[in-house]
Amino acid sequence: MLNLSEIMLQHHNIDTFEELLAMVKQKAGGGEIFFRIDVKPPYPDTPPNWEDRLEGAFVGINSVTR
Repeated sequence: MLNLSEIMLQHHNIDTFEELLAMVKQKAGGGEIFFRIDVKPPYPDTPPNWEDRLEGAFVGINSVTR
């Protein structure tokens, strides 16, 4: 299971929500099947629909690879 908090802890160089989205896509392409959104991203550019966008980034990759 891929936890959002783990991505954020492991990648301190992420400074924007868009960079976080790219990392979620990268991790999803690595074979992770489940994604848990356990924290809210602290970035100033985090949009109101941040949960939907993160889930979409994860599911979009995994729906292609299954």
